[in-house]
Amino acid sequence: MIWPLRIFFGGVLVTMLLATSWASYQCALWKTPEALVTHPWFIATLFDCYFGFLTFYAWLCYKETAWLARCAWLVAILLLGNIAMSSYMLLTLFRLPASASLEEVLLRRKP
Repeated sequence: MIWPLRIFFGGVLVTMLLATSWASYQCALWKTPEALVTHPWFIATLFDCYFGFLTFYAWLCYKETAWLARCAWLVAILLLGNIAMSSYMLLTLFRLPASASLEEVLLRRKP
């Protein structure tokens, strides 16, 4: 179960890095047209996206017990979104043996 997840989140990370790099070369983020950023669907999508980030972060807070790590990952997720989330998942998945169960991925490590 671990290898398919590693491949999936590796794909997410590579895709997001490529898409973000491509978009950055096309147009600077701060030059996004006002008509776009004030459009109701843009705003609704942004809320949807950030609530998804915060939902993932709630699980991350359960997994991580150190407040410094929790705070650092919150900043990373809010600034980088799926790039940070897929990076967290890859770090988590590569700390586990390939034979690990899904429970070991999802549940807090025992001290």
